[in-house]
Amino acid sequence: MPEYPTALGASSLDRITLLGQDLAADVMGEVGFGELAFRLATQRRPKPGETRVFEAVLAALADHGFTPTAITARLTYLSAPDSVQGALAAGLLGGGSRFLGVTEDCGRFLHEVLSTVEGAYPKDEAGWDALALSAVRSAREAARFVPGLGHHVHKQRDPRTARLFEIAAEEGLFGPHLSLFAAVGRVHPQVLGRTLPLNGAGVCGAALADLGLPLELLRAFALLARTAGLIGQLAEELRNPVANDIFLSVDLNNRSVPPRPYGT
Repeated sequence: MPEYPTALGASSLDRITLLGQDLAADVMGEVGFGELAFRLATQRRPKPGETRVFEAVLAALADHGFTPTAITARLTYLSAPDSVQGALAAGLLGGGSRFLGVTEDCGRFLHEVLSTVEGAYPKDEAGWDALALSAVRSAREAARFVPGLGHHVHKQRDPRTARLFEIAAEEGLFGPHLSLFAAVGRVHPQVLGRTLPLNGAGVCGAALADLGLPLELLRAFALLARTAGLIGQLAEELRNPVANDIFLSVDLNNRSVPPRPYGT
């Protein structure tokens, strides 16, 4: 008979285990959801400081207003009120390179730069600045964006960034990814010729990478956070609907124009 080993959930006639513990006796009412999500991904118990940083990331990414993901979820619910899962899925599918995906993109970018360091990481701010300056210049020469820079609303500063820096420092978890990200914020004007804010999605990617979470799952954690936000959007849509107004605003204000062949 084939076997399919797992350290996650398993069920018998009268018992459920999760990560080797009794779900009903040892997990339910004893472990917070943020800690549980961390444990499911890493299969280890996080330290209290790690849980605080991780949950701060989830809070930072849960909701950010009428973003495309929120609007999509509301419009899908308007179209199919019988399918709340469809509305949630529609919103999550919009998590890409412009919204939410920056969390993973930034974590990967920082990790790639750090992988080029031979020997120990820089010991001081000047060393981090030199490494960041080289990375930003290389990205500019390759015509690549530096993920984590800029925000469509927070033109001067993203309030989430400084707060997550602060929380990570308080917990002794201000690691190399956050150090490099902070340095990018200091040096990029020398290359780009303008000052952009370090955005919240980017700092979340740096913090998650410093927690040792898999780079391949960084976007998944952003989506986990946004799921809570989308539930909030749908709950508010039930109480104070706006999706139909959004739909009618477009539908009643469209303008017919002559066909324009692609590429012209």
